[in-house]
Amino acid sequence: MVDEFKDVMQKRFKMSSLSTISFFLWLQVDQIEKCIFLHQTKYVADIFSWFKMEDERVAKNPLSVNHGITPEIQGEKFNQTLYQAIIGSLMYLTASRPNIMFATCLCARYQANPNANLMLAAKKIMIYLKGAPSLGLWYPRKDEFELTTYSDYDYGKCKRDFKSTSGSCQFLDSRLISWQCKKQTAVA
Repeated sequence: MVDEFKDVMQKRFKMSSLSTISFFLWLQVDQIEKCIFLHQTKYVADIFSWFKMEDERVAKNPLSVNHGITPEIQGEKFNQTLYQAIIGSLMYLTASRPNIMFATCLCARYQANPNANLMLAAKKIMIYLKGAPSLGLWYPRKDEFELTTYSDYDYGKCKRDFKSTSGSCQFLDSRLISWQCKKQTAVA
């Protein structure tokens, strides 16, 4: 069955091999006997190089509790294209790094009119990654299927419209299978 699928795919698409996956679209897959580990260690190193941030210090968290990120109208404007490129790179990292989801989504809200404070927040997320570049997702090979969900809200902390941001994650036993961070559409 696998060989038939491999033959069909190689006839339809230009492919070098259909062996065990180890690297796909900047996502690294390490398959060990008892688990699978998904991470983007090489991508983290590459974005530090692309944005010339190799010499930055290390941060202990991606965003301070009292971050003060607001859509300030005044303030020093920042290069929109560079800011969007950094935010886009960080958004792609959330595929294997749910720990930066909230901070990245918060910075992504203000891509149309970035200022120096927003750029500092985005850089802090980047330098947080420098301290732990190889974090990722572990998927143990078990037969247990207990679904657990966790959620949290910040209860109207947006300074502009006082809407809440919610976050949730779903686990199938000990495997993280889904996560999200979303600004609510209405005031709670």
